Amino acid sequence: MFNGSPSGRRGKDEKAKDFGKTIKRMIVEMKAFYALIIVAMIMSIAGSVLSVIAPDKLANITDEIAAGLVLDREKVIKTATELMQNPTSSSEIDGVTVSPEDKTVFVGKMQEMQSELSNITEFTEDDAKKIYQKIDELPESVRTIISPKMNFKAIQNAAIFMICLYISSAILEFLEGFVMARVTAGFARDLRNRISCKINKLPLKYFDRNQIGDTLSRVTNDVDSVSSSMDNSFGAIIGEGSLLLGALVMMIITNWTMALVAVLTSLFGFAFMTTILKRSQKYFTMRQVELGNINAHIEEVYSGIAVVKAYDGKAMADKRFDALNKKIRFANQRSQFLSGLMHPIMAFIGHLGYVAVCVTGALLTMNGTISFGVIIAFMIYVRLFSSPLSRIAQAVGGLQPAAAASERVFEFIDEEEMDDERNIQRIVDKDTIKGDIVFDHVRFGYDDNKTIIKDFSAEAKAGQKIAIVGPTGAGKTTMVNLLMKFYDIKDGDIRIDNISTKDMKRADIHSLFTMVLQDTWMFSGTIRENIVYNHKNVSDEKILKICDTVGLSHFIKTLPKGLNTEVAENEAISAGQKQLITIARGMVEDAPFLILDEATSNVDTRTEELVQKAMDKLMEGRTSFIIAHRLSTIKNADLILVMNEGNIIETGSHKELIAKGGFYADLYNSQFAL
Repeated sequence: MFNGSPSGRRGKDEKAKDFGKTIKRMIVEMKAFYALIIVAMIMSIAGSVLSVIAPDKLANITDEIAAGLVLDREKVIKTATELMQNPTSSSEIDGVTVSPEDKTVFVGKMQEMQSELSNITEFTEDDAKKIYQKIDELPESVRTIISPKMNFKAIQNAAIFMICLYISSAILEFLEGFVMARVTAGFARDLRNRISCKINKLPLKYFDRNQIGDTLSRVTNDVDSVSSSMDNSFGAIIGEGSLLLGALVMMIITNWTMALVAVLTSLFGFAFMTTILKRSQKYFTMRQVELGNINAHIEEVYSGIAVVKAYDGKAMADKRFDALNKKIRFANQRSQFLSGLMHPIMAFIGHLGYVAVCVTGALLTMNGTISFGVIIAFMIYVRLFSSPLSRIAQAVGGLQPAAAASERVFEFIDEEEMDDERNIQRIVDKDTIKGDIVFDHVRFGYDDNKTIIKDFSAEAKAGQKIAIVGPTGAGKTTMVNLLMKFYDIKDGDIRIDNISTKDMKRADIHSLFTMVLQDTWMFSGTIRENIVYNHKNVSDEKILKICDTVGLSHFIKTLPKGLNTEVAENEAISAGQKQLITIARGMVEDAPFLILDEATSNVDTRTEELVQKAMDKLMEGRTSFIIAHRLSTIKNADLILVMNEGNIIETGSHKELIAKGGFYADLYNSQFAL
């Protein structure tokens, strides 16, 4: 129970699958949500466009404010030129009248400033103050013309426009997030539905070679991991990707030189991110695999907790659990550390881009190539460009566990299914079946290397009671599984009323049989629901009659709510009582064939006599197959098939086989040997 690793599982040294290929498969599997994804992309692109337009308007506001704070040298020169043209008469400029006296004062002050500026070798803050002091000494008329002025109307309009842009962008971003949440939740729902349908299409050999806990981990943990990771990452990649592209376009339009500097610094981040992705993906895959292994171990131990305690297996179980837990810790450490590196690296690249753009912008401003407002706008563009890079890196890191989990989910979905039966047109009505069954030289093996049923031939007439006996491993239960078409035979044929089971659908075959197995199975629900499982319109009168027949009536009367008592698998119900409930469940089914696989193995001798009578009554008019190790229960069988190593070695009634003194007689007499 506790040693060895699950078969068919990748170890930590095995290479992870291709990340890009897995993501492409996820995108293909989401085709049902393409319309919503397109809507989300349109909203994201629209929101990004609005976000990248805003900095351009901010540049205009900045330039307007700068124009209202700084003296316009060209305007001063132009004003002086116009006033000097007619120094003896009044002039009107920008609606302001300047008298000859004001002109004379203005010219004098201009000459003083020119003289002072010519002696300046290094311009300082004090020099700037002197110039503005001279301007303050100018006549009011001239000062009105040349003084800096802010266009508050233009600034107000631009500010309102920016606010509208940001509000609209926020609304679109909210709607995009809402749509993507629907996409990821719907995709997870579809995956669960597909898995649910897939389970019903898988052959039993899948469950023979895969642990139940690992399969449950794929259905629960892996699907949840896909959903949560995509919810946090997929929408971010779409939104931030469009913002990144929009910021890049606007940077190129604003100034291609600074855009080139920003892009080159970001390329370092992409190089680091690619390297980290390649190294970390295998650890995300390992984490999901080991999580499935530990779930399988837990399910195995908990389902066999009585055996673990009885054999003092706690230490061994804990040792195995610790080993699996260490593997998960190792995978978690490596995956989280490597994926966590992407955010600080991209943040560093973003800061580096800020510095590079500032230096480049300063040089361009000194040369008069760009204005101060362009630098302000470009700083915002750099943030809009570097911030999405960082978030995309984080989102891609978040997609890694989704890719690792989806690999396991897709592996399950891609598992080989049972043969397609759509071409089988024959419809079998159980009401018209007589009950004859022929096994014609049947051969079967669970794998190609070992044949279990070597050459099985037998014939059961309608209404006969056929017992199949033999030592453990002889192939008794395998024959029943082949009869029910749980497995496909390799060679030979099985015919029901001269109709080959190969020409019959599995559902039709299953409807012909009532099965009562050795292993009891109960689900959470009432006693009534457990008895009438998958049947409708079964009256309480019929249920109580069946319960009375199998000896359940006394037990049901002791329950607080009778048939309406809620039970669960872990309720204090004995193994014998559970077996009686499953026998009653089998009696509700009205089918022409009956299979009893050690059906009375868990009941005491007194109860067995009662159940045996009920079974005799149930088998009336039905072709019945009884697999039993208690040979005393099949004395009244019409035909006994004695199997050993996949072959029938003896046939006959109980008396005939005892009289032969062969293999059956030895089996029967061994029950009474001390």
